[in-house]
Amino acid sequence: MLTTFVIGLREGLEAVLIVSIIAAFLKRNGVPRRPMWCGVGLAVLVSVGVGVALQALEQSLPQAKQEGLESVIGLVAVVFVTGMIVWMGKNARGLRAELEGSAGAAVSRGTGWALAGMAFLAVVKEGFETAVFLLATLHASTSAGAAALGAAIGIVVACVVGCILYFGGARLNLSRFFTISGVFLVFVAAGLLLTAFRTARGAGWIDIGQQHTVDLSWLSPIGSIRSALITGVLGIPADPRMIEALAWLCYLVPVLAVTLWPRRWRAAPARVPTVKFSIAAAAALSAVVLPLAVPDGKPSVPTTVALTAGKGDPHHPPASSAGTASVTVRGDSASLLVHGGGTTQTVRFTGAARTSADHAGVRAEQWTEHARASSSGRPSTLTIDELAALFGRVPVGISNTQNPGPYHAQWTTTTTSTLWLTHHGILDARRVDRTTLTLTGGGLGRPRTLTMTEPYWSVPSAAVTATGKAVADGELTAHERTLWRLWLPAALGAAAVGLALTGRRTRRGLTRDPADSPEPADGAGNPSLSTNADDEASQEPRRSTNDVVR
Repeated sequence: MLTTFVIGLREGLEAVLIVSIIAAFLKRNGVPRRPMWCGVGLAVLVSVGVGVALQALEQSLPQAKQEGLESVIGLVAVVFVTGMIVWMGKNARGLRAELEGSAGAAVSRGTGWALAGMAFLAVVKEGFETAVFLLATLHASTSAGAAALGAAIGIVVACVVGCILYFGGARLNLSRFFTISGVFLVFVAAGLLLTAFRTARGAGWIDIGQQHTVDLSWLSPIGSIRSALITGVLGIPADPRMIEALAWLCYLVPVLAVTLWPRRWRAAPARVPTVKFSIAAAAALSAVVLPLAVPDGKPSVPTTVALTAGKGDPHHPPASSAGTASVTVRGDSASLLVHGGGTTQTVRFTGAARTSADHAGVRAEQWTEHARASSSGRPSTLTIDELAALFGRVPVGISNTQNPGPYHAQWTTTTTSTLWLTHHGILDARRVDRTTLTLTGGGLGRPRTLTMTEPYWSVPSAAVTATGKAVADGELTAHERTLWRLWLPAALGAAAVGLALTGRRTRRGLTRDPADSPEPADGAGNPSLSTNADDEASQEPRRSTNDVVR
């Protein structure tokens, strides 16, 4: 409620001041004010309509898209409030002259529509900012009803203050008010930015930087006044994530420094471009150094692995009981060299045999190669005992009494070698032999076909599991480090470009106006919104709102 009250008071007072200055100018010059009030009324209706439309749009969307819309509204609100704070700090002194100049130009054109349009544009900006900012704050609030009530009270108080300033001749140090409220709103905007990153995660837009940073549950226990202040007002959750805390700090520190930087410490106008260029150079240097300083974290997968031999069969055992395999990849082909038992086998894979598959919990390239193996060394006849030893039992359909053997054996063996590669290393590899045995004779009335599948060699399953886990952990680390190697440098680079462009524009402005001089300040070093006593006396009995504001 406190947050929305300050927002309603601050934004409402800005709008009321604009209307009061224009109305006082028109009254002093004897110009009808009805067109201005028409423009003001239309601006208020448009602002309310924007808020209602955004709320209705959000309610019509599914949950994930609602989270996305809340993120967009929050970011827009942060941009608005930042621009409002910076603009008011720079242009508060000339607000009255600017508005009166615009009103005078509208009056000189002799049309009420020009005046209504000027009032509409002046007020609708404040109203639109208020609608978006309040909507974003309501989303982050724990109690929408209390937040809405606070906003309403703030706007009413702003209107009352405006009426007192206009009709009662009261004096108010608006410079100090805008400074204090600006500091508060900087913290609120930082909280909105943090919340926008959190809802963006709910929308599925952000999946990096989700590590827990600090546990603030002890500082803001649920239901306590501290929780209402820290979480409800400032938008800081009890479990801020890495990217949320980073966004909060990157926004809060520079904007708060700009807001509170003492005027006597500010650079002279002629040195402002140099300061901007220096900060831009520092940001650009950081954007270059960060990707080089932060390791990518990508996993290292070996290209040579140990193998274990399969069981094989008694008549054709594997070449060795153990060995190693190493891989070489060249373009769309790969070669796997299997060493063991004093022999080396080479399995060549082509690009046509390559697919993408999930294996051992990670994404890998799967290469497959089929080949026909030699049947040399296999017996041409088998007894029933040899057949039972080969399959572990007498195959179904063969009887010791009716089909006693011996049988004529015809062998056909097809080898399937499969290789899984990830990050240019071996995740897994295996060779499986599929043997088809055709038996005839030995009392068989017709040929019998039997099939057996045996692993010939493979990477141990424990090694595959360990490599898969290491790869998954490494990929997660590498993905998280894109926050520091890509996204943060990109943000710093964008900031550097923006500062360089504004510095160039400022330098051009100084070149066109070499007589630029610093703005006069009041006793506190802040730009004054009040006029001097002679101005007030010369404009009696009609006084504008700014005439009574100090």
